[in-house]
Amino acid sequence: MNLDHTPRQTVLDQLRSTATDPDRRILFTGATVVTMDPALGTLPVGDVLVQGTTIAAVGGDLRAQGAAEGAVVVDAAGTVVTPGFVDTHRHAWEAQLRRIMPDVDDLGAYVTTTLLGYAPVYRPQDMYTGTKLAALTAIDSGITTMLDFSHNSRTAAHSDAAVRALLDTGIRGVHAAMSPHFGAWDHQWPADVARLQKEYGSELLTFRLATLATDEIAGPEIAYGPELARFAKELGIGVSVDAVFGTSSSQAILAWERQGLLGPDLTLIHSTGLTAEAWRAIGASGTTIALAPTSDAQIGLESAIPAVDEALSVGVRPGLSIDVEVALASDMFTQMRALHAIQRMRAVNGVYGTEREPVRISTTDVLDFATLQGARTNGLADVVGSLTPGKQADLLVINAEEINNMPLNDPIGTVVLGSDARNIDTVLIAGQIRKFNGHVLDVDLPALRAEVTASRDHVLAAAQAANATAP
Repeated sequence: MNLDHTPRQTVLDQLRSTATDPDRRILFTGATVVTMDPALGTLPVGDVLVQGTTIAAVGGDLRAQGAAEGAVVVDAAGTVVTPGFVDTHRHAWEAQLRRIMPDVDDLGAYVTTTLLGYAPVYRPQDMYTGTKLAALTAIDSGITTMLDFSHNSRTAAHSDAAVRALLDTGIRGVHAAMSPHFGAWDHQWPADVARLQKEYGSELLTFRLATLATDEIAGPEIAYGPELARFAKELGIGVSVDAVFGTSSSQAILAWERQGLLGPDLTLIHSTGLTAEAWRAIGASGTTIALAPTSDAQIGLESAIPAVDEALSVGVRPGLSIDVEVALASDMFTQMRALHAIQRMRAVNGVYGTEREPVRISTTDVLDFATLQGARTNGLADVVGSLTPGKQADLLVINAEEINNMPLNDPIGTVVLGSDARNIDTVLIAGQIRKFNGHVLDVDLPALRAEVTASRDHVLAAAQAANATAP
């Protein structure tokens, strides 16, 4: 992959030494370029020029146009270059509890164990550690934008810790703040979101308000409605609504329609088991949808079927999300494959025994959901999600010549069905190298391991002690 046989360490040294130059140019050459821009399509062999934080040009041979002059040149032959993946909903603070309940089989068990049992004993430093671990893992697996649905904002210090973790990792973060479901907290939410936005808001870190759909789980204070919608509008931020399930959420959606609270700045997460009337309202208003394919299917949320067909039927192309690492995989490849398989299975099963033809989604569809549609869902469609000149340079270089990907026959099929985190050679976020030659940069793994383990051990011990003294 090294044009002119430049050693990879030399390329990395060049990238590091020029990192603070706001006009630094990086030219990726000879790749198969999957732009996810409908006007640009896929280039079987192409180049991508990055200048500063943005994508400057995409073309067949930019070297012939002088693009290599003064640039750090990265040979990308044998790779697929794509936009970074966009995660539309992850409870990042839980990451040190990964797979602690891998076979959880209903929402109630998750809520009782995690939100009622573990969440109340989290300290600010545990928020920091969990969020940092989730963000670094996201980067390692090619997720360049992560919406952190941070629903354990017990104090301002808890929120500050979660936000600092996003900043320290260099991920493009969307901090969606919500109060905790249970236990003691300072009742600083939602007002504190204004402080967070003013103090930390930047090109790389944006904010949303996080709420629930109804008052069934944790009471009316955190249920979406006119008051929270008004607060978000005053701050100029979007709203992400979790736990959108079934009849009660369908009734809430129709109420929001009557109140004028639906629209493109609102994201409904999961959206399983909704009525046809609720979907009509969603489609008519342009409200966005964040699917959590493995969460819905594995945990069994409402109908347990990711609502991709319902969304597409009303003209909504959804984003994808990871949700909870206490029980689920951490990467976007898993979400794409799960959704691709489930929808196609459902499509064929629905017409089995008839002469009707199944309507199946494609690998291009799910990659679109994981990139451009995820960006739109997070309110960042003009910023990331495609390799469009002028957008931020959030991109992946995926090795197509390793044993699990060779030979490269269909680039989108290779990304969606063949690749995993080991194949992601390079990750750029806002033009900065975050992963190179297969390694996330500037991470002290032994120190991180010790930090994560110590935090996990504290949470488990403190939760056990609290449970032992509970009346």
